[in-house]
Amino acid sequence: MNVLKKYLPILSWLPSYTKKDFLADLPAGLTVGVMLIPQGIAYALIAKLPAIYGLYAALLPQIIYAVFGTSRQLAVGPVAMDSLIVAAGITAIANVPEDQYIFMAIALAFMMGVIQLALGVFRLGFLVSFLSKPVISGFTSAAAIIIGLSQFKHLLGVDVERSNQIQTLLYNIVKKVPEINLPSLLIGLITIVLIVVLKKVNKKIPTALVVVVLGIIIVQFFRLDNYGVKIVEHIPKGLPKFSIPTIDMQFFSQLLTLSATLALIAFMEAISIAKAMEERHGDYKINPNQELIALGLGNIVGSMFQSYPTSGGFGRTAVNDESGAKTNMAAIISAVVVALTLLFFTPLFYYLPKSVLAAIIIVAVYGLIDFKYPKELWVYKKDDLLMLIVTFITTLTIGIKEGILIGVLLSLILLIDSF
Repeated sequence: MNVLKKYLPILSWLPSYTKKDFLADLPAGLTVGVMLIPQGIAYALIAKLPAIYGLYAALLPQIIYAVFGTSRQLAVGPVAMDSLIVAAGITAIANVPEDQYIFMAIALAFMMGVIQLALGVFRLGFLVSFLSKPVISGFTSAAAIIIGLSQFKHLLGVDVERSNQIQTLLYNIVKKVPEINLPSLLIGLITIVLIVVLKKVNKKIPTALVVVVLGIIIVQFFRLDNYGVKIVEHIPKGLPKFSIPTIDMQFFSQLLTLSATLALIAFMEAISIAKAMEERHGDYKINPNQELIALGLGNIVGSMFQSYPTSGGFGRTAVNDESGAKTNMAAIISAVVVALTLLFFTPLFYYLPKSVLAAIIIVAVYGLIDFKYPKELWVYKKDDLLMLIVTFITTLTIGIKEGILIGVLLSLILLIDSF
């Protein structure tokens, strides 16, 4: 039985599961499930994918994680940073046909999952130590700024040319200022204020759902789509169909590099959140290698049902925990909410304004910018601060992949220097 528990962590809590546990997991699962709907749609837009793929990514990966994962609060699904890396990585591959973009994003999830699974099986979870905390902090903060700025096209209601370099992105935004759609901007700014205020009132309020519902009602009632407010429009109904991801060998080597990068970044995100939850609860132990297996299987199985790369989400995990989640049953309940939405409720999102989704993303990624840690390093460890700054500036001004590469190299230098 102990061997089974090791490879199927669900057996460590399911046999002793009680009605009291369910009554704790139910509100948490419903809250995160409701939160996942607008977030999934929003993160799909970051990844340059149709909205439906964000919902597909919110479905099976978290069920697989519930069975194989060792954290009982980690909320798995589409996340902002991975979505940006998907968009940046695939866009950077030369000569990618537009009609192949979706297939490549799904193939990326499969390849990333295989790498994570292999790392877990061969007990190579320690590789995440190549990404030290200063590097993670610098990279995350820079990526958050790029993600936030990339949403200004929807916030302002204008077509802004994409870039992963802050100087180019700011220039492209400034160029479009004369074309700003005022209704879109007002909706976005009011949404940001409303989210911030509601979070201060009560963190358990599903703020994303509240602003989405209000946005849909206002746009549909006043028909603001006739005044230039861009909306999500048609989202297909129904559960994703099974299909084996296909990989174009022409792009295999480039996708392999990108999937390896994503595999480590996604694991880094998930394990850091999972460890924080472990310290908070203390009634279970996180196994890094089993986490790799769970995340890998989630991405592999998810890709067979049209999911793009997924990981553990910072915000959703915090909400899951604050809402009282005791076990991974909460994740299964969240998946049921997503499945019901796919089956019956996607037409309700037709008039959802993209400026509301942009506002949700901007507020979410602002929380990823780490102001506190650099201040601590300034006082206690200036060498680490320099590494953080170099990673931050490289990611911000040169590119996401270059920032990760420089960060890994700096981490290796730090590790070698410590011996």
